[in-house]
Amino acid sequence: MQEARQDWFGGFTPPAGAHRAPPGDPSGPRDGVVYRRSARARSYRLCLGRDGVAVATIPARGSEREARRFVERNRGWLARARERQSLRPRAAQVWTVGTHLLWRGSFETIRAAGSADRPCVCLGADRFRVPGLGGDLRPALEPRLQRLARIELPARAWELAARTRMNVKRVSVRNQRSRWGSCAASGSVSLNWRLIQAPESVRDYIILHELMHLREMNHSARFWACVEEVFPAWREAEAWIKRNGGHAGL
Repeated sequence: MQEARQDWFGGFTPPAGAHRAPPGDPSGPRDGVVYRRSARARSYRLCLGRDGVAVATIPARGSEREARRFVERNRGWLARARERQSLRPRAAQVWTVGTHLLWRGSFETIRAAGSADRPCVCLGADRFRVPGLGGDLRPALEPRLQRLARIELPARAWELAARTRMNVKRVSVRNQRSRWGSCAASGSVSLNWRLIQAPESVRDYIILHELMHLREMNHSARFWACVEEVFPAWREAEAWIKRNGGHAGL
């Protein structure tokens, strides 16, 4: 049995109807949309993932025919969402000396450091060993950034969990491609390593957002009231994410 999990996505979701459909296997893409059945969904949903894939969710006791009608009614929304997505900034795919990267909330330049036999690069005040300074540094540098994130992010999550008296069982850091974090009802919190690229306030917001799902496993008004209580500046943090999340590759 799958445990209940609440994920925080930065995508778009239009209003949905209150139809229901029987559970079943995911269906393939039709008309540029992937249709998936969900036994837990209460209404039809249409989401555009950060990977550009549109997914229509069919809730219990509904039909794919009605889902396709729902998608057609929201074609205008989907087109606008795709246009907005195409305008979002994107992180550099190749990292070389001189590349600008989002790092700890600022745009930093990869700078050469060290010596010929001990090459290093610097990002802001952080220094990392690399095999060499030529070519694409990303395969060597990115794992070092992830290693640092796996030290810093769980430590901060445990600190905030203690401060808010949340009963967290486990904190993990992963290489997620479409979300900043997630929280399971069992008390397991998962964070995206790219949070280390964000300002400290945004990191805290995402962590607290996930922790508040241990009170409310949804995005209801009660949930946002919990977020407001522990992080009143959450709107500013969300605005930063919408402006800059693409620079972190999300």
